[in-house]
Amino acid sequence: MLFWLVNLLAYKRLVAQNRRKSGEHIPMSRNSSLIIAATALLCLAQSSMGQAQRKKSGGGAAEHANKGVELAQGGAYDEAIAEFTKAIQLNPKDARIYNDRGRVYHRMNRFPEAIEDFSKAIEIAPKDYAGYSERGSTQVSQNQIDAALADLNKALELKPNDAQTLRWRASAYRGLKQYDLAIQDYTAVLSQTDPNSSDQAKLAAADLFAKRGYTYSLMQQYENAINDYKEAIRLNPTDTDTPQRLQYAESMLAAKNAPPPTAKLTPTPTPTPTPGPSFITPRNIGIAIAVLLIIAVIVRLVTRGKPEPTSGRIR
Repeated sequence: MLFWLVNLLAYKRLVAQNRRKSGEHIPMSRNSSLIIAATALLCLAQSSMGQAQRKKSGGGAAEHANKGVELAQGGAYDEAIAEFTKAIQLNPKDARIYNDRGRVYHRMNRFPEAIEDFSKAIEIAPKDYAGYSERGSTQVSQNQIDAALADLNKALELKPNDAQTLRWRASAYRGLKQYDLAIQDYTAVLSQTDPNSSDQAKLAAADLFAKRGYTYSLMQQYENAINDYKEAIRLNPTDTDTPQRLQYAESMLAAKNAPPPTAKLTPTPTPTPTPGPSFITPRNIGIAIAVLLIIAVIVRLVTRGKPEPTSGRIR
């Protein structure tokens, strides 16, 4: 309509110029003025309708999405899901809204719905790291480590050194017992963290130190674990789990460094001599006496049978 209005104004101006050149002065008719005014009003109405329509679709979706974020931050997850769903109905091509709703599903442990939303976000915006990172984190929560690593690595390819993605990949590596790689990712995140920037950053750093300390403990590197646990407790004194893990690491380190027990020298006992066989027994004594009696009897009998020798004198 604006096109026709411009053309009409140009035509009227050309006619007026021609009439001036010819010396003719004809005032603009009332009907022509009304036509121009009506055309202008119609164009304004059409423009207003277009702006209202855009506000209803895009602008309304943004309002619902922002409200969903506020509700999610306050813990009203069901209400947040409803707002995000309304936003998606008004603007189904916005990947960010799917990611927002998927995060809430993740917090509610509704993992299949979260995976579906993140997959839709990836379909809409395949060059955006967020969908891959969020889907990977959900897969870690479901212990789907191989699939999680594929998504997390893709996210880091699109956005290198993203702290949140590195945290989740460290958890995935720890689940695979690839502790060295997990330590590398935790250390990379800590290098980007400033605990003094805010209370939230301080708690986040404390959690990182606690997780890295636990990984060191699994590697039996108890000294490193103790240092990380102490730093975690310093940053978050209200933590109740880390002091117990610190106590365990200290006891394991003490046992590891304890000297081996000294073997006590036990004197070798002198063997008791085994007595030889004894011949002096009542039985043997009885036999010996009997033998002596028999010999005496035999001697007596032998001596009685012989004449006694004489001296040759008469008695």
